[in-house]
This record gives sequence, structure tokens and C-alpha cells, in this order.
Amino acid sequence: MVPFLSKIVPEELIHMSLKTVIAQIRWKDFFNIKSLFFIALGNLIYALGVVMFILPNGLITGGTTGLGLFMYHQFGVPVSTFVAIFNVVMFVLGFAFLGASFAMSTLVSTFIYPAFLAVFQNIPQLRSMTDDPLLAVIMAGLMIGFGLGLVVKVGASTGGMDIPPLILNKKFGLSVSVGLYFFDFAILLTQMMFTNRENVIYGILLVLIYTVVLDKVLLMGEKQMQVKIISEQYQAINEAILTQLNRGSTLLKAETGYHKKDGFVVMSIVSKRELNRLRQIVGEIDPVAFMIVNQVNEVRGRGFSLAKKYE
Repeated sequence: MVPFLSKIVPEELIHMSLKTVIAQIRWKDFFNIKSLFFIALGNLIYALGVVMFILPNGLITGGTTGLGLFMYHQFGVPVSTFVAIFNVVMFVLGFAFLGASFAMSTLVSTFIYPAFLAVFQNIPQLRSMTDDPLLAVIMAGLMIGFGLGLVVKVGASTGGMDIPPLILNKKFGLSVSVGLYFFDFAILLTQMMFTNRENVIYGILLVLIYTVVLDKVLLMGEKQMQVKIISEQYQAINEAILTQLNRGSTLLKAETGYHKKDGFVVMSIVSKRELNRLRQIVGEIDPVAFMIVNQVNEVRGRGFSLAKKYE
């Protein structure tokens, strides 16, 4: 083995046959039409946000695009060209350190994002949306966050600067989120060489906006309401939830704090639309029932991530 190569690429990968590599890939995930559609759509929206709002207004950002802006201003390398080269390099590193299946999940983004950038940059109408830098930051943040969210939500990656923090996490146990913020901040600092301090502030605001939007997209459509009901009429309430709302429930053993009476707490998960109906049902059965309502970010299982089972 070449000594230099052994420092970069794991030895087991170098000795791995092509047949073994192919066998490790989850092809059913890679060829999932729904996933491919959302990966393509997310990258399209991401590229549009960059071309319509970031490039025309001279804004700065983090990630691979931020590095591309730095290379463009310092060496005249087109953003789409740099992004394409950098994504390929990161793809190879992801393959080496994170496995074949992960690398395949980034393959579409690796090539389709710079392709979208190159196409949209040749459409002059897209470069004259607004001259207001604050409006451009807000719109770019919304579009980039939404686009990234669509890609990540289907379990894929946009490649590029997503990969170094993941490698550091695997090799040294460093937090992925901390790594992402560190690289984004460092990339923003490099762009101070060709921009003013106000643009740096806009860049920080842009990163904050698309990070918040990304988190919202990842949780979109999954938030449900958890309801805990304390009542002496728990049996009737439980039956009503099962029959009238067609929702599951769980009876939790409990003891009242003052009178020390044994009883049960009815716990159920319902959608926001069903919550008002549940309030009405409980109010009709026991007007003095004690209800605790919490919003939960994700629910998995029968009736939510899996189809209901009827027996």
C-alpha cells in the first residue's frame, strides 16, 4: 500500500473489490422514485435561491456555495464549476470514510446542484428579482432552507460541506451540528476579504434563517398532539377515543396526590384537527376532567407512520 494513500483512505476500502462495494449499496433506496424527486426538487429550489438572490446582490453564505463565492472573487473560478469539482472530491471522501450507501445518497446532489446552477446563471431574468439586500437575504434563506430540508427529509445529503463534519464525527466523535456551524463560520470569515462588514452580518442572518427553515421542514407534517386525561370516567373516555375518534390510547396507572386514590390516566395522540373534537367528547363525558395537552415533534407506529391495523 502507498503510505500517503493509507493516511487518507481506509485500508479495507483499498483492498475492497468492486463487487463488494456494489453489494454494500442499498439500491432500493437509491432508486426510490419519491426520494429522487424530492432530492431533485430540493436542489432546484436551492440553486434558484442562490442565482436569484445571493449572486445578484453580492451576498455571502456558508457551505459549498460560500466557498464557491470565495473562489470566484479571488480567482475568477465560476461558482458552478468550483461547486462541481468540490462536490466530486467530497463524494470520494464520503465514499472512503462513510460507506458506499451514504455516498450513493449524495450522488444525485453532487452532480445535479452544480448543473442547476450553471443553467439558471444563463437566464438573465432570474438575476433581477430585487435590489434590496435584506429582502434578498430573507428570500434566499427561505428557499435554501426549504430546498435543503426536502433533501435531508428523505434521508439524503446535499454532499459538499455536509461531509467533513460527518467524517469528524465518525473519526473523533465531534458533534455534527458544531462542525457545521464551525465550517459555515469559517467560510463566512474567508469572504470578508472581498466584502464589507455589513455583508458579513447579512451572511450570518442568512445562515440563521435557512437553519431555522431547515429544522421546520424536517418536522413538517409530523407534529401531533399528545393528550393526557385524568378523570374518574376514564373508561368511558377511553372507549370514546377508540370508537368516535378511531385513535389508539394507553391507560397509565396513577395515584392522586391529595386523596391517594388509585386510577388511570388516559393518554392518546391526535392530530391538531382532532384535538377540538376530543375536547368536546371529554367535556360531554366529564366536564371537570383534567386535560394536559402537549405538542410532540414526531410520532411513529400504527395510525401514523404505519397503516392502521384492524382486527
